[in-house]
Formats: sequence, structure tokens, C-alpha cells
Amino acid sequence: MIISASRRTDIPAFFSDWFINRLNEQYAYVRNPMNIHQVSKINLSPDIVDCIVFWSKNPKPIIEKLSSLKDYMYYFQFTLNAYEEDIETNLPPYSVKSFFLFFKEFFNSYLR
Repeated sequence: MIISASRRTDIPAFFSDWFINRLNEQYAYVRNPMNIHQVSKINLSPDIVDCIVFWSKNPKPIIEKLSSLKDYMYYFQFTLNAYEEDIETNLPPYSVKSFFLFFKEFFNSYLR
């Protein structure tokens, strides 16, 4: 099973502690957005989860917690856009250059 984390909200940016806790407990309850009365319990065991896809505009808060994902395959989808603070109110001030420099440094240290 592939877990698409963050399609409705930016889990790495705002709910990384909650997500790591859910992985530790190996389940999460998910409400169906089309039928709010339908709630499913999703098994998050590493035996069941083939991959986790994180969608984020600010993955920095989850970076130091990635060791908690050692039993899972995962990757990140990044969203970059040119919106100003009046639209993107909860993002740190990034330039595209600083964003890529951060990840270059991170991956160089992570892959050693």
C-alpha cells in the first residue's frame, strides 16, 4: 500500500510529530472527505506500507525525525511557487536558491 501523506494538509510542515506517533502505533484513523461519517482505521505496519509519499512546501520540521522512518521507503514531492506572504501565510521566507541549498546540504549529510 502506498501512503500519500499530505494531499489535504502539509504533514511534514505542521503535523510531523503526529505522523511519527501514528507510525509508532502502526495505525491511523482517516475520515472520508466525501462522507464525514465514514472513518477507516488504516494499518501503517511496515509489512503493509510499500512507500510513503510526502507532499510539502516546507519539509524542514520532519527532517530531523527521518530516522523514525528507517523501516519504511519514502520520498518527497516538493511544491514551489511564486506566491507572496499574503497568500502563503504559514511558510518561512524561501528563495528557490535557499530551498535547494538546504536540500543539497541535507542529502549530502544524510547519505554519508
